[in-house]
Amino acid sequence: MKIQSVDLDGQLIRVGIRRANSALPPLLIFNGIGANLELLEPFVEALSDVEVIIFDVPGVGGSPTPRKPYRFSTLCVLTDRLLTEIGYDGPVDVLGVSWGGALAQQFARRYPKRCRRLVLAATTPGVIMFPARLSVLLKMLGPRRYRDPAFLQKVGAEIYGGAYRRDPQLLKEHGHHIRTPNGRGYIYQLLALWGWSSLLWLRRLPQPTLVIHGDDDPIVPLINAKIIAACVRCSALHVIDDGHLFLVTQTDRIAALVRDFLQRQAPCES
Repeated sequence: MKIQSVDLDGQLIRVGIRRANSALPPLLIFNGIGANLELLEPFVEALSDVEVIIFDVPGVGGSPTPRKPYRFSTLCVLTDRLLTEIGYDGPVDVLGVSWGGALAQQFARRYPKRCRRLVLAATTPGVIMFPARLSVLLKMLGPRRYRDPAFLQKVGAEIYGGAYRRDPQLLKEHGHHIRTPNGRGYIYQLLALWGWSSLLWLRRLPQPTLVIHGDDDPIVPLINAKIIAACVRCSALHVIDDGHLFLVTQTDRIAALVRDFLQRQAPCES
């Protein structure tokens, strides 16, 4: 994956592009809260013949924190400009993970001609949702798990669930790929989600949509994925025996699932 920084009127955006010789549109990935692009690099490589674009949102990884907070609508405009700046003028497929899944929904709504197909992984319809337990939410309010390896080892299984409950070694490997987010940048991401909901317009999304979710997701309970899939007109729900970070723990399996959906001529069939 080739990584570069792009200047958009003073806002540097660190973006990774993995080229591929494919007839499919490129896949744009929106990452989770506080997550730098390296955390999904194994998943990107597993997609093999799919061209991929992934970037650090402002305040995360190698993208500097802006002076003012932003909303999802602001990030959608920024993303559209970024795609044009790096040479992608046509439609793209979009995959959003967790917090990035909410941003992906907003991007699909704002740019229906830009977004061909949509993949929503471990994500939420916004503030109107079935929430996680309070003990989990409190641990998610700050970026401490990204800064303190001992804290990540202590709370990681409770937060991420699934394979992270069964294999503590996964938490150590996860920690090796973390690039600590800026504290203000993390708060900006939380504020972008505050008050946002897609429930009022999910039914109007025209894109074929694949919803993937773990059956042991402490952060976003499975019922939220079922609601999203029920609302989107052309959708399929795939439930994984895992937790919140199945793109990391089941890289090859999820990559094959996503690739099949992007290539399928009848994408709404489960």
